[in-house]
Amino acid sequence: MRLYDYLPSANGYKVRTLLKQLGLAYELVPVDIFAGESHTADFHAKNPDGRIPVLEPEHGRFLAESNAILLFLAEGTRLMPEDRFARAQVHQWMFFEQNTVEPNLGTARFWLLTGRQSAQSDVLRNRIQNTERALSALERHLGSRTFLVDERYTVADLCLYAYTHLAPEAGVDLAPYPSVSAWLERVRAQPGFLGPVPPYTANARTP
Repeated sequence: MRLYDYLPSANGYKVRTLLKQLGLAYELVPVDIFAGESHTADFHAKNPDGRIPVLEPEHGRFLAESNAILLFLAEGTRLMPEDRFARAQVHQWMFFEQNTVEPNLGTARFWLLTGRQSAQSDVLRNRIQNTERALSALERHLGSRTFLVDERYTVADLCLYAYTHLAPEAGVDLAPYPSVSAWLERVRAQPGFLGPVPPYTANARTP
């Protein structure tokens, strides 16, 4: 099994964490997205959209989109509920992550850390406001819950953790969200968690 990835990506971080938690061996194939390595003909044959991560579970078969990879890997494991409704709730929160958290928190973090937007720009402020709305939704949900679904740690928690714990790097203070902060600590305490997400490489910054 191979994973094509750029280590500073939180989307890749999700997948690498799950692989470690499930005890699955894999070969890491680094892809420098800022050097154009994800937009070669060879890489487009693996993912026509030219984005990482891409999983090659067996020779010649490729799966893109981090959450699709998470669902594929979690199938039949302790991190995916057997109950049909609980499974749908896992999907619900993973769709929430890609619709609401990643495009706002992830983009704001990327812009700030790579110098693509100033901290005072209106477009960045809009992403931060949307991030705060997403965190408020999580805060409401987690106020009386240990984890996102069925009071047990699932792949949905890992999925949401990846970007949520990086909120300070996007200019968002987590102090107003105590239930979210407590949940982050519970998720981080799960066996097999990786260390910090590596920083962006030097070529990620705008001149």
